[in-house]
Amino acid sequence: MELAHYSDFAVRLVNTEEPARNKDALTSVEVLRELFGPATQMARRVTEADLPRFRTVRARLRAVFAAADEGDHTGAVDLLNSLLLEFPVSPQISGHDTLDEEGRPRWHMHLADHSSNATAGYAAISAMGLAFHLTEFGADRLGLCQAPPCRNAYLDTSTNRSRRYCSDRCATRANVAAYRARKRLEAERTGLTEDTSQESVTPGER
Repeated sequence: MELAHYSDFAVRLVNTEEPARNKDALTSVEVLRELFGPATQMARRVTEADLPRFRTVRARLRAVFAAADEGDHTGAVDLLNSLLLEFPVSPQISGHDTLDEEGRPRWHMHLADHSSNATAGYAAISAMGLAFHLTEFGADRLGLCQAPPCRNAYLDTSTNRSRRYCSDRCATRANVAAYRARKRLEAERTGLTEDTSQESVTPGER
């Protein structure tokens, strides 16, 4: 579904925070405006007052991803529904002045918000986009990176629903850590086997 791409707004906002590292990238109006991407008209409404409001919305969106990641799909839907009720949007048909090969507008669905501030607008399109993604592909397609300490949000678009990491970098790091852990375990088991073998030898055989 075309409107599902708005779910990227939710991912971008959630990933401005690294809870395990106690890092928060939401430090200025400029950072908030960058989150809007090409939606520059919405971004121009951002003010200093939006900083704490964005952090509140971010926490609520992260809770949706966390619930889905833990398998609590009903909980994720309930949390998302509360955001949809609080931050409504109006779907509209838009052409954005782009034309096809025959000179006709390229009509598509667009989410238009009528909010009083930038935070409400961003929350509205984030929640609606996430709702479209969840209903189209499933709640199990929402996750948090399994490579500690990273807990970035991601949307699983793999064909076999196998994604567990937010990026190739985290996947590689997790695989290397798992490989090293297996090697340590093998070394410990080998050492234990050798010690046991030596202890089983009688004094006269040594």
